[in-house]
Amino acid sequence: RGLSPITRALQSFDEGEQVTIVIDSGVHSGQPHKRFHGSTGVVAEKRGRAYVVDVRFGGKIKKAIVLPEHLRRA
Repeated sequence: RGLSPITRALQSFDEGEQVTIVIDSGVHSGQPHKRFHGSTGVVAEKRGRAYVVDVRFGGKIKKAIVLPEHLRRA
């Protein structure tokens, strides 16, 4: 798929903001598990460069740790 735009890696999100997890196959680091692809969740916290996203999954709330390259605003 080629290189991703650098602005995608530099985007920032606030706590409580809704995001969609879209895995970018061109960036292997910081990928969440493939079951979270296409899921929408809420940013719970920032952990280093990554974000912890609360995703409702199967009646439960799961935490996915994701780098900003794999996130889009919902």
